[in-house]
Amino acid sequence: MDDHALRALLDRDPAAGTQAVLDRYGPLLGYVVRGILRDPQDAEDCLSDISLALWRNLARYDPERGSMKAWLTALARNTALNHWTARQRQETHRAETGQEPAHWDTPEREVLRKERAEQLRAALDRLSDRDRQLFYRKYYYLQSTAQIAAELGLSERSAEGRLYRLRQRLRRELGGDGDD
Repeated sequence: MDDHALRALLDRDPAAGTQAVLDRYGPLLGYVVRGILRDPQDAEDCLSDISLALWRNLARYDPERGSMKAWLTALARNTALNHWTARQRQETHRAETGQEPAHWDTPEREVLRKERAEQLRAALDRLSDRDRQLFYRKYYYLQSTAQIAAELGLSERSAEGRLYRLRQRLRRELGGDGDD
């Protein structure tokens, strides 16, 4: 079943459509989630939340902006990062009982963050497919260098070198000093 047929099924029968999406993309979603959440129970909880998020956010999926696979991958990544962040907060709160997080974004910070994100997207678009894949695997999907190297047929040392040079290039393009 292709993405258009899945979307039509989701529109007609959300329960059956969600199950069909999970049947088709479940292994990919698990791969993304388990790369971020090492605890098997956290990963299972996250996959359940992804199913619910799929159901709730279906209207946000726009086939004109990208494939269902890309949308689901981003949904899985963001949900897993939210789980990871929540876990970190819980652990920090336990260690420092009674302290509230002091980080609140101002409108100015939000504008600057969006501008930097757009500059980064433009810089990534100028990279080769292989370098872009390295970047996303390491810094978006949070995969280990060993996993990246094994899956891309590189040695760990080669992957580390490529990532180092990639960071240097992006730092120069984005106005950083170029030092690691």
